[in-house]
Amino acid sequence: MRFLQSFTSALLLAAAGTAQAASSWAFDDATVSITAKKASDGGVKEKLSQKSPLSTPISLGSTDALKIILTAKDSGKGKRPHQAFVILKDQESGLEAPFPMTVKDNGKAVVNINQKEIPTQLLVSTKPLHASIVIGSFGASQGVNAHVFNLQTTTDASLPAPSYEKPIRYGKKPEIHHTFKADPRSPPMAISIFFGVAVLVTIPALFVGWFVLGANVNHLPKALSTAPVSHALFLGSIVAMEFVFFLYYTTWNLFQVLPVIGLVGTVTVLSGTKALGEVQSRRLAGER
Repeated sequence: MRFLQSFTSALLLAAAGTAQAASSWAFDDATVSITAKKASDGGVKEKLSQKSPLSTPISLGSTDALKIILTAKDSGKGKRPHQAFVILKDQESGLEAPFPMTVKDNGKAVVNINQKEIPTQLLVSTKPLHASIVIGSFGASQGVNAHVFNLQTTTDASLPAPSYEKPIRYGKKPEIHHTFKADPRSPPMAISIFFGVAVLVTIPALFVGWFVLGANVNHLPKALSTAPVSHALFLGSIVAMEFVFFLYYTTWNLFQVLPVIGLVGTVTVLSGTKALGEVQSRRLAGER
């Protein structure tokens, strides 16, 4: 009884393994052909095997066309898979380029490849490209990925050879020295001195005009006694504003000047209102 049970279990396992092995994708009637643009150059046609690749590489010229025809089968029956590709792979870098096949419902599949469709990274390879057929679909059937031949691309001697430079993604790069724009500078010293002297020359003329036209200097004691703080702050704020502009011209920047201008301007407005109000009161009284 024990022997019978063991034999039955082994038989079931063997049957399950056989069923699983039979349920897989494959291809049949596979051929690869090279069609030259000129009939005098002839062509190449080879049969492909899923078990072993061709012994000699296939050459693809710049004007040639490569064509692969096969029949995709699931468990020995022709069927349309979900995916069917011919993949060209660079042996050195491992880069791959997939070329999808056009497949009918009965499993007949075909793909055409021209050299212009192959990426430059693969064309500059020094070794033949690995050409593999990949077939797979949904369900329990196991897919197939078979290396069927090697492809050697040849370029036209009359045209520039394709070139490709690998991008540096994480490599060390040379040190960069930035040349920043020079800071803004004031006008030349000669121009500044000229306009400074022109302003200073007008000050004596201003005082002469005050005395000639009547500046009412004798009202100064009364003005200071009536509103001493307002007049002092008003005149002081005007002088302070000029000094701030001088600092901005020489050393300060705009962000240092703006807060000080806001403070001095507020003092000028508040003190000037009372100071000029006092002057207006004397003018209305007929003293000016």
